[in-house]
Amino acid sequence: MTDTTSFLAPTPHDVRDALTARMPEHRADLEALVRIPSVSAAGFDPAEVRGAAGAVRDLLAARGFDHTRLLDVEGSHPAVAADHLRAGRDAPTVLLYAHYDVQPPGDRAGWTSPAFSPTERDGRLYGRGAADDKAGIMVHVAAVDAWLASRGHLPVNVKVLIEGEEETGSAHLGQFLEAYAEELRADVIVVTDSTNWKVGVPTLSYLLRGLIDCVVEVRSLDHALHSGMYGGPVPDALTGLVKLLAELTDGHGAVAVPGFSDDARPPTPAERERLAALDFDEQAFRGEAGMLPGVELTGDPDAHVLERIWMRPTATIIGIDAPSVAEASNTLVPAARAKLSLRLAPGQDPQRAQQVLALWLREHAHWGLHVDVFPGASAGAFVADPQGPAFEAAERALSAAFGKPVVYQGVGGSIPFIEPFSEAFGGAPALLTGVEDPDTRAHGIDESLHLDDWYRACLAEAYLLAELAATRWEREGR
Repeated sequence: MTDTTSFLAPTPHDVRDALTARMPEHRADLEALVRIPSVSAAGFDPAEVRGAAGAVRDLLAARGFDHTRLLDVEGSHPAVAADHLRAGRDAPTVLLYAHYDVQPPGDRAGWTSPAFSPTERDGRLYGRGAADDKAGIMVHVAAVDAWLASRGHLPVNVKVLIEGEEETGSAHLGQFLEAYAEELRADVIVVTDSTNWKVGVPTLSYLLRGLIDCVVEVRSLDHALHSGMYGGPVPDALTGLVKLLAELTDGHGAVAVPGFSDDARPPTPAERERLAALDFDEQAFRGEAGMLPGVELTGDPDAHVLERIWMRPTATIIGIDAPSVAEASNTLVPAARAKLSLRLAPGQDPQRAQQVLALWLREHAHWGLHVDVFPGASAGAFVADPQGPAFEAAERALSAAFGKPVVYQGVGGSIPFIEPFSEAFGGAPALLTGVEDPDTRAHGIDESLHLDDWYRACLAEAYLLAELAATRWEREGR
């Protein structure tokens, strides 16, 4: 572990020392969670997801949390909840959020080591969910455990919510909010599901894009036909689908659906100022992304690369159902499907975006092909004003743990939970920290966790609990 003695500030050394001593146990617990293939996507075993929920519940109980339980709404994967509410009525209540579900592993043959067999190489722990977001769960566990092990109490009241559907867009969030919002109410929310600007650089994320996804199906025939006997006058669905998808974006790769971005708001002067303050290097960015030589950056060429990621809508084709190359035959394909994922800019209404997209897909099919659109997940963007006592507390805690000033950034991804819960709690500030970095490859092959940064993140959250306890703000105005 990195020696942080020279820049420790707010938290007593006994809490830090307890955390450091118990990190091997937390590492073992993390690896146990990574071994559970808790893929929440359709088509994967839901028993594994529920098994992971049970494992998280048992882990929280073993580490001193009270009232550990599973929260269900009809049709959903369970969430895990717990609390430790012994700091008194005058102490603030902090909701700690993470998620235990993970993305599918993708091409298992592409992994250097098996996706669900955590393996350390060069100071990084590899495995699906090692960073996104099972390490985030363990940040909460380690921070609370360090206080209980060293002091026997927490400086704040704590509630915990570990979600099981984040990677599929939190489809049941509305029902979940209606059922459990009051039970989870807090003064501040801490979300360990973001990324650091660089390895070793503490980062608070204040902006997330929104998200919609859908499946589009194109049909031309009621059965496959010999391509030599009918090809030419008879259209095939796969060609029609490819043509339709190609028109989703313009020549620069920006979303080309008319009206889709009409309600997107431009970046504010403050957002542009924060963006300009970052030491962005385009060549380094290309290397981190693994872009091949000669491949061009896409999106509006007049917009900063980070603006394109954080504050512009994008369209991505994330899957196609059609005959594989290995199984292809000389036939006209009667039906083909694709799954689309579109990120939304701040200001965009996800319901409106779904409607505009679906209408465009149906109206722009070529040759009279039949098109059906099946909407999926949706969530609006989240934008915070990173000021006030909660953010100041987070800055002090992160700077103390990492020994460097905090960087503020936007993130192109989405966490549907944050905006509605923050609103339900009367505008409670949401502090987005995380354990990822540009080399993490979250959602991709060889996802990994930088172990030293994970330790620093655990330490920072232990510090944060002390800083929030010392913070005074009006409960309504915060």
